This record gives sequence, C-alpha cells and structure tokens, in this order.
Amino acid sequence: MFDHVSIGVRDIAKAKAFYDAALKPLGLTCLSADETSLGYGHKAVGLWIIAAERPVADDPKSGLHFCFAAPSTQSVAAFHNAAISAGGRDNGKPGVRKDYGPDYYAAYALDPDGYRLEAYHGGK
Repeated sequence: MFDHVSIGVRDIAKAKAFYDAALKPLGLTCLSADETSLGYGHKAVGLWIIAAERPVADDPKSGLHFCFAAPSTQSVAAFHNAAISAGGRDNGKPGVRKDYGPDYYAAYALDPDGYRLEAYHGGK
C-alpha cells in the first residue's frame, strides 16, 4: 500500500545510531544519509527519517506506531535487544501475542524521540 513513510526527529545523529542498530537484525540498512535525512530499507528506502524542528510529540496514547516485518522470531528478539541497547525504551518484550493470533510473535520499543516501534514475525 505505501511506498514509504517519513518521520521527524530532533537529533539526526542520535537517530542514526539508534536505527542502524535496531533495524540491522531485521535486514534493513541505511541506504541514504546526509546531515538532514536518513533512508532505511532493503533495496529501496521505505523509512525516511528527517531532522525536524517539531517532531511528533512523545505521546503513548496517540495510537501512532510503526511495525516492521521480521524474518524470524530470533530477529524480533534481536531487534528488541538492539533497540534497548542503542538508547530506546522497552515497550513490550519479545513474545507471542495470543490476542492477535497464535503465531503473532512481536516486540515493542520506543525510539529516542518516543516513536513506538514493533517488530513482528507471524510465520513458523
């Protein structure tokens, strides 16, 4: 449905360190970088991170979150560990979310700006 999504952050260098680490276990890399923007994806950019004067406020009740497809349950756990180690905050440890389905394995983290991130694997 979407070609890409963009989010604004306060500190592009801090965001790069975080997203490089958190997205690596999911097979996503920084494909484009300069002093004002970063682009992450596999072969093409799907997530743009832009330096912004007024990024979206850190509001856990906003409903805004981004879910990344993970190739395995191990990569979901690695995403969570890397996100926390790189300055993110825990928002849900890796595990099956039975209320979403018997094979819905996910983990949740908040990035340094408060964006809610999820890594999800649903296959066996």
